Amino acid sequence: MGHKLRYLPPESNLVEVTIRTVQRRFLLKPTPGFREIVIGILARAQGLYPVRIHALACLSNHMHLLLSPEDSLQLANFMRHFKTNLSKEAGRLHNWSGSLLKPRYRSISVSGEEAAQIGRLRYILRQGCKENLVAKPADWPGAHCAKALSEGKPLTGIWFNRTAEYNARRRQSKRLKPKDFADHHTLHLAPLPCWRDLSPEVVKTYVTEMVEQIERETQERHDQEGTRPLGRRAIVKANPHSRPKRSKKSPAPSFHAYSRKVRRRFYQGYAAFVASFREAAAKLRAGEYPCGFPEGSFPPAGPFATPEPVPG
Repeated sequence: MGHKLRYLPPESNLVEVTIRTVQRRFLLKPTPGFREIVIGILARAQGLYPVRIHALACLSNHMHLLLSPEDSLQLANFMRHFKTNLSKEAGRLHNWSGSLLKPRYRSISVSGEEAAQIGRLRYILRQGCKENLVAKPADWPGAHCAKALSEGKPLTGIWFNRTAEYNARRRQSKRLKPKDFADHHTLHLAPLPCWRDLSPEVVKTYVTEMVEQIERETQERHDQEGTRPLGRRAIVKANPHSRPKRSKKSPAPSFHAYSRKVRRRFYQGYAAFVASFREAAAKLRAGEYPCGFPEGSFPPAGPFATPEPVPG
């Protein structure tokens, strides 16, 4: 079965992106220093491809991002850079050869409705709590946006220039340390599109109230069920090559929308986009040019050019 076409509705460019490790292994677990590495790679990718980042949460075997790219191409370039470098750095830490992330990230568009956008932000803020790992979002030892958003402060991370390190090791015989090639980068989190006209103080208040509500709900759930969070120590001590005994699997929606009317409009727009893409692909297979692929799509490669037979 082929993958779904990448599609950004013209009315909203907000997307929720999810990346997962292979076999759901704990290869992104928050070991000491890895939090800064994740943030540094994100900040580096943001500097190269200026995608607005609204929220993030990196758990041990998956990661959520709430982004506003300019178009599908910018999103693809941003995610390629981020995933490639994240996979390399995590592989160095955990002695994992090859890519440790699934080849394809999942991108789901979020409507311009305030309720839909706040709902996705709240979902990302709950990461770590809803899995019964920590009691508070800020307790998660890895990269998480809860504290930064509630305090209105940027996140600082480390980017290792591995190209410069490789070239230096080839030129010099003395022993070099990776920290000699570490640069500090700042990751700036932008408010939700529906909050862009609000003051920073109001946004911090909204996020703080949201985090406090999540903490109360988490505590009430543990009191009712007689359970308690796993805790930071157990999270950090987990074997990165292990994986959960059970994984919750549920179908992901095609779009995040609050009202049925907006969701239907999203589906209609995507259906028209797919129909236009298929029509253009049929022309490409038939050798007709120009094909007329829809804007915002990634056309496939051209067909094989059959050589002309040599006469006699």
